[in-house]
Amino acid sequence: MIKFETIKVYVFDAYGTLFDVNAAVNANLFKLGKNAEQISMVWRQKQLEYSWLRSLMGQYTDFWHITQEALDFALDAYGIQNDSLKIQLLESYRHLDCYPEVPSVLKTLKQKGLTTAVLSNGSPDMLNDAIKSSKLDALIDVVLSVDDIRVYKPDPKVYGLVTEKFSSANKEILFHSANSWDIAGASSYGFQTAWINRFNKPKETLPFKPDIEVQSLMEVLKMIE
Repeated sequence: MIKFETIKVYVFDAYGTLFDVNAAVNANLFKLGKNAEQISMVWRQKQLEYSWLRSLMGQYTDFWHITQEALDFALDAYGIQNDSLKIQLLESYRHLDCYPEVPSVLKTLKQKGLTTAVLSNGSPDMLNDAIKSSKLDALIDVVLSVDDIRVYKPDPKVYGLVTEKFSSANKEILFHSANSWDIAGASSYGFQTAWINRFNKPKETLPFKPDIEVQSLMEVLKMIE
């Protein structure tokens, strides 16, 4: 279990944790047709795969470029050639909806005098747009992007951005992510971790497990209180 009395910084992954990665496709369901759900899944999967592969190859490009490449793959896979729709999907992705509980959770943490931060693969401009459109900018103290070190999660250097920024020990960090591979990376680094398993996904068969598993950020907040 998490030792909440030791936690000084509450760190959140962005995509899938604070922001709904399916929101861009959901905003364009009619235009995408019957394959919309599959397109959203492929887009997300390729987005992640390309970030990992580029890290392994030492060929970094920012997450916005990867997001566009992944969308190209997803649309091509389903035979969609529509530049106007592609532009609309990308614009929607820059302004993803946050999950319903996110504003109240962050607000409560701030009221308790706790530090909040985002640690994300997202490029700074992507994160800025999403945070502002969801009106979270006053609720997040620091936004950390892998752009600063040009390598993607789950490279240990990414999690090191947090300890370096806050001069904190690992035990003073609680890292939240909806991505189980991200939780494995953060746990491997030594953070206390909360897996936000919103959709009841199966556990990874990796050696590094979350300290807690919940279905929403609100459940973590209730543990603090």
